[in-house]
Amino acid sequence: MPLVMPPIWTKSRMPDEGPVDQPGFDRRDFLRRGLRKTAEAAGQVAGARLSSKPASWIRPPYALAEDDFLSKCDRCGKCAEACQFNVIFKLPDRLGDRVAGTPALDLVNRGCHMCQDWPCVAACEPGALSISITDDEGEAEPAPSELPVLARASIDTALCLPYLGPECGACASACPIPDALIWKDRIKPVITGDCTGCGMCREVCVVEPKAVSISPPAG
Repeated sequence: MPLVMPPIWTKSRMPDEGPVDQPGFDRRDFLRRGLRKTAEAAGQVAGARLSSKPASWIRPPYALAEDDFLSKCDRCGKCAEACQFNVIFKLPDRLGDRVAGTPALDLVNRGCHMCQDWPCVAACEPGALSISITDDEGEAEPAPSELPVLARASIDTALCLPYLGPECGACASACPIPDALIWKDRIKPVITGDCTGCGMCREVCVVEPKAVSISPPAG
């Protein structure tokens, strides 16, 4: 949509500005203020679109909602240092100042091991990654018992070997979540609603291109 510019008034009076020939009235100053207000409004619209736009990256475990996450993350990199499997990386500068340098998961090439003690979360001092939650009065509540959903995983049956005839089973022992994978006809993997999208099945998949795809979580 084209940017709507402020109107240029041609009548003898301008709204709320008095007569054009009134002493002290500066047409250039009026236009300058109008353009500045238009630019500010455009910036607010762009910011709203950015905050509501679905992300094309995947945050580490127990990340806050995106706007809250960005307000707390100080880009220290300690969560990435705490990840012994090198799954966490910093988003590049080309994505803009708002998100550049913040952590994301490289689930295309590596899987999150869903470490029991969550070292990446423990390393986050600002609380952008946080297992504990607070109620409306700011009081801490018990940590959720369910595991965090990191992403969405799906199997391309046109690439997965068991769907084409040969047996495989490479992903069977790699999945750290009970019942996240079940087996159709005893050999064909099916991803269930228990999947957290950790990407471990994709990491060990033996075919190229990978039969497992990973995408950001819904919502």
